[in-house]
Amino acid sequence: VQLQASGGGSVQAGDSLRLSCAASGRTFSTYTMAWIRQAPGKEREIVARINWSGSRIYYADSVRGRFTLSRDNAKNTMTLQMNSLKPEDTAVYYCAAQSGGYGYTLSEYAYWGQGTLVTVSS
Repeated sequence: VQLQASGGGSVQAGDSLRLSCAASGRTFSTYTMAWIRQAPGKEREIVARINWSGSRIYYADSVRGRFTLSRDNAKNTMTLQMNSLKPEDTAVYYCAAQSGGYGYTLSEYAYWGQGTLVTVSS
């Protein structure tokens, strides 16, 4: 599967952004999908993860209650709605896909998009 992330930008603290991930291929619905971010000088972290059907969604503690993850298997897309953005949300955001596991760890994700930069200023 090939992934294309979009929607990043520069915003003020408290603003919202919506990230989109478009996937190619007919097997999108079989993948666990995730948004993974890397802030400057920090390791990558899984921000949110969604199983193949959308019935199970995980959020990192740092974004729970502010971010909402969804997917549309009919359109091969995944969306991350980010509200109440904070400067600490500044990072490059990657969409990623994995199959055959639960997607708990970064190493499980075999397919990555190119990343989209989110910058939140105070």
